[in-house]
Amino acid sequence: MYSVTIDTGTTNTRICVWHDDHIIAQASEPVGVRDTAITGSKTTLTQGVGKAIQAALAEARVPEGETITYLSAGMITSNVGLCEIPHLVAPAGIAELAAGMVKAELGDVCDQPIWFVPGIKNHAAAVTSENSDAMDIMRGEETETIGAISALDIQGPAVIILPGSHSKFVKIDADNKIEGCVTTIAGELLDVITQRTILASSLKHRMTDSIDAPVLLDGAKSCQDVGLARSCFSVRILDMFGDLTDNQKANFLLGAVLHDDIQAIKNSKALNITSDITLVVCGKKILKEALITLIKNDNWFTGEIIIMPDNQASLSGLGALAIAKYRNII
Repeated sequence: MYSVTIDTGTTNTRICVWHDDHIIAQASEPVGVRDTAITGSKTTLTQGVGKAIQAALAEARVPEGETITYLSAGMITSNVGLCEIPHLVAPAGIAELAAGMVKAELGDVCDQPIWFVPGIKNHAAAVTSENSDAMDIMRGEETETIGAISALDIQGPAVIILPGSHSKFVKIDADNKIEGCVTTIAGELLDVITQRTILASSLKHRMTDSIDAPVLLDGAKSCQDVGLARSCFSVRILDMFGDLTDNQKANFLLGAVLHDDIQAIKNSKALNITSDITLVVCGKKILKEALITLIKNDNWFTGEIIIMPDNQASLSGLGALAIAKYRNII
């Protein structure tokens, strides 16, 4: 059985070719729904996704005559994507996601139909400035969540932590249904602060390349005591008058920014968690290690911490395969 999974986000598209449950080829293109939002045209996105698919298939060398199933998730199902699908309303799990899949013909992308997985939105009343924290949305992270559950055989209740440009914290219930999520722009903040503020010279335009736990925790403590804006400027103070290395200064900033993510997990009305909930930490090595360090040094958390292995295959791909199997598509 051969499958192609398409994961399109805001700025990038990642393609995996699978033989059964194993990746045999991958490709990516720096295109996403931002291109559509900027230009008002879907041409760049369409061409980029098609190009990535062809590159992955060329590497995979699927035998002639074999059937290939195409599965897609992420921002590609938004209004600036290629196949708009309304969000499902939480709670929703693998059964609801499978039932909500939509098949579409996109001849400019590939010559076979593509199955699209819908996103999920929190169940909330009319959104106001007073209750906006209870509302959130996801496109792609619901599929990654199903992938994480599948990869680690997770049994909820738990919070799946998916750090990135837009970090997502996804709560699943005892039936492994997604109850809701919280989004932050931690990754974007780190990028902007590091590259496009007065701190760029202090940090040499570089983010953390290894975790320095004591300095990371100092950054988090600073944010707790005096707030994020002041903690950011403290990086410049440390550069001018301290003797920290560039990596240590980057750790201080990382700790300050991620402290706010930890606060969101603990206090957001969109999650409503208790301190003993299980936490499943995914993502790239640096962000994952930083979050684990902060969580382990926060006495509020008392539950189990499950860590996704660094070499784990695409969670989006694994989730798409699991959802498609539930729908009997593959």
